Amino acid sequence: MNSLTYLNKYLLKYKVRLALGTVFIVLSNLFAIYPAQVIREAFDEVAGRSEQAAAKTYFFTDFLNQFIANQDLADKLLFFGALVLIFALLKGIFTFLMRQTVIVVSRYIEFDLKGEVYEKYQTLNNNFYKRNNTGDLMNRISEDVSRVRMYLGPAIMYTINLVVLFILVISTMISVNPKLTLYVLTPLPILSFTIYFVSNVINRKSESVQHQLSILSIFTQEAFSGIRVIKAYNRENSSIQNFREECNQYKDKSLALVKVNALFHPFMILLIGLSTLLTVYFGGIEVIAGNITNGNIAEFIIYVNMLTWPVASLGWVTSLVQRAAASQTRINEFLNEQTEQYKMDSDQEEMVIRDGIAFENVSFTYKDSGIVALNNVTFKIPKGNSLAVLGKTGSGKSTLVNLICRLYNPDTGTIELDGEDITGIAPGKIRKIIGYVPQDVFLFSDTIANNIAFGNVNSKMSDIQEAARKAVILRDIEEFSKGLETVVGERGITLSGGQKQRVAIARAIIKEPLILIFDDCLSAVDTETEEAILNNLNEVMKDRTSIIVSHRVSSVKNANNIIVLDQGAIKEQGSHLELMELRGLYYELYQKQLLEEQPLSQ
Repeated sequence: MNSLTYLNKYLLKYKVRLALGTVFIVLSNLFAIYPAQVIREAFDEVAGRSEQAAAKTYFFTDFLNQFIANQDLADKLLFFGALVLIFALLKGIFTFLMRQTVIVVSRYIEFDLKGEVYEKYQTLNNNFYKRNNTGDLMNRISEDVSRVRMYLGPAIMYTINLVVLFILVISTMISVNPKLTLYVLTPLPILSFTIYFVSNVINRKSESVQHQLSILSIFTQEAFSGIRVIKAYNRENSSIQNFREECNQYKDKSLALVKVNALFHPFMILLIGLSTLLTVYFGGIEVIAGNITNGNIAEFIIYVNMLTWPVASLGWVTSLVQRAAASQTRINEFLNEQTEQYKMDSDQEEMVIRDGIAFENVSFTYKDSGIVALNNVTFKIPKGNSLAVLGKTGSGKSTLVNLICRLYNPDTGTIELDGEDITGIAPGKIRKIIGYVPQDVFLFSDTIANNIAFGNVNSKMSDIQEAARKAVILRDIEEFSKGLETVVGERGITLSGGQKQRVAIARAIIKEPLILIFDDCLSAVDTETEEAILNNLNEVMKDRTSIIVSHRVSSVKNANNIIVLDQGAIKEQGSHLELMELRGLYYELYQKQLLEEQPLSQ
């Protein structure tokens, strides 16, 4: 239960509604008890106590007692029937109000908790997302929060209801006949313990079914996403066979769960029937002894049925609490994660770059894999200048730009922005002035216009078109039947690799950032399109600090400064002409790519 104490702040937030819900629970149970007493009186009247009518005292007011005493049997029974209906109606009203307060509070807390978890996700660093997969993140904000809601709503409501009902019913039964009360309640603890035990079995089997359902969902999702690969390798039959095997496991586990439920419900009905039999048997003995009336037997049977569901729900409620505690523990793991020094956009002050960016003996190692990505890197980018980063795959190019964006912090050395160590600047403040086009382009399942406008939500359509023109994607967009309103599909699947990269470039351009970073974002476009984009980017990068990461010399040769990385270290540095004169790595790479671009001789 320790993990669930985290939710106390939400319970305090809605304490007035919860208190009101408790009042409604008490009132609904009061109006559930009164019909049993009315029915007792009706049975006693029918059983032949009318000769004592003048001397009889009912549980109503003096006026109603006198009124009933003067009526004949038929009128009395009609009156009792009307009372039962009225009490049932009042119980229904207060039960509705009870659920509208307690259950609605659980929905409010679910909303708040999901919002808190989602907001927390936004502030966690890149290492967190490398350690945890997307499915687990989704599960904690959906399934785990839903289980916690079941504790906050039904579990709390039924627990309070059980306590209130027990106090009211047991005290009433004892006041009538303590001995009969003891006999009647004997099977109920057995029922509760049995339900608790069976509920645990059901929970384990339910968890197994849910786990298998998740496997089935993941399998089908991957199959649909990779359908082109499956067809290309002619693996349709194999995919179908694997799917059937997973379905069979799901079927077997579901049937095992059904069997437990099939045995559980008849056993529960048996114990409830046993309580009713004990009521009739021992109640009859007490009637013969003159200790109670026939009406009391009917009254006790109603009380037993009133207690059956609350007692039966004990095991279920206990299960809900256990599952909620396990889920809240998982949620707390993420909520207790260390966050970035992050502020929302509205709280961020605008930064102004007066000097530039400087790396001083920066080294970085990925802790999970132990790979040394950067080793003692030093360079400077003056304001308004461009830096090109060239190197083979795995040389540390993307890591360098990730450090500038503060997706990671350097292990040693310093990265300065205008002479200030960026580790002392809030990540959000830095990212607000950066237009970043990553190597792995991600597009949202939205229109092309909205994907471009993501860089600047206040953009007009003319701004979107201009950004698309500069990214050399406008002509392609105009060929689509819906133009900029074309929905790109999941992860931009309807666009080619080069089109996705150019949409991402337009998204960075429209932001009009102070720092532009292009992380190998032209790898999927042809040389002619690349040249057109670079010519347009020269206009965009004017007076902006720019970083171009690439493996193509053609993409970086016009930069003010070029660094060549190899195994995380700078091997060469200078302008295009300076590096060509060195005849080192850069020169070799240039000559090799030049030969590759020349047409093959016939």
